[in-house]
Amino acid sequence: MSHKTNITINDDIDLKKIADSGQAFRIKEMPDESFRFVFGSHVLYIKNIGSSTSGSEFEIEEHSFGDSSSAYEAEAWDKVWKNYFDLNRSYSKIRGSVPAKDKFLKEAASCGVGLRILRQDPWEMLVTFIISQRKSIPAIKDSVERICEKYGKRINTGREVLYLFPSAFDMKNATDEELKDCKLGYRVSYIQDAVSKVSSGELDLTSLYGLSYEEIFEKLKEVRGVGDKVSNCICLFAYSKTEAAPVDTWISKVIEKYYKGVNPFPAYKDAAGIMQQYIFYYALTHKDKF
Repeated sequence: MSHKTNITINDDIDLKKIADSGQAFRIKEMPDESFRFVFGSHVLYIKNIGSSTSGSEFEIEEHSFGDSSSAYEAEAWDKVWKNYFDLNRSYSKIRGSVPAKDKFLKEAASCGVGLRILRQDPWEMLVTFIISQRKSIPAIKDSVERICEKYGKRINTGREVLYLFPSAFDMKNATDEELKDCKLGYRVSYIQDAVSKVSSGELDLTSLYGLSYEEIFEKLKEVRGVGDKVSNCICLFAYSKTEAAPVDTWISKVIEKYYKGVNPFPAYKDAAGIMQQYIFYYALTHKDKF
């Protein structure tokens, strides 16, 4: 089922920057300049159509492909997508809290106006960030789409045919050869372990919502191939633990060059992950500075 309407957002949001920020790998820019987002069995097409005194205006088209019509609600924006885009948090206020003395972060936050931390599906984040290790963003996207096409549910939104992200149960019988065909390389055994632990119930990703950041961080690392960086990415982008600040190659370069080797993120406490995202996006878009 589908639903169209217009909505207003009165805080920072830039769909293009979010799409290019490396936190989600299935966002697609459409020919009409709208952006397509997928969350579980929900698909959203959203397009900025201008601004007013009350905020930015968007045209949205929502689709639901649950097992029954009851899975769709006309209020999907309020019940699904507001949470997905973390719209109950003021990112403009967070940007304004950066102290003047942190000149690099001030510049990065200014560059990243409109970024938001998406609240994504934990299983999808577990799989995609395992895949992300030592892969470029285009290569990650390619592998993720191959997995969706091989194991996910085929749907037609009227705009396009695509595949939902498969569950661990959907991937339970995936063979090594099939996963190799998804360009996973050495990560095949890691994905197999994740599928086994989640499909068997050994790792209950839903139950982790009730745990602290530290507890989730350690629990996720029980999956083969999940180290500190990947676990922090899942904590941040699936469980909205914004105190998590993943450190990858780009962030390491920033810390070394601009912070004299001292990690600046702990000082920002529960906004650390948001500050990390500003800096990560800045590094991606200013590679000549590193």
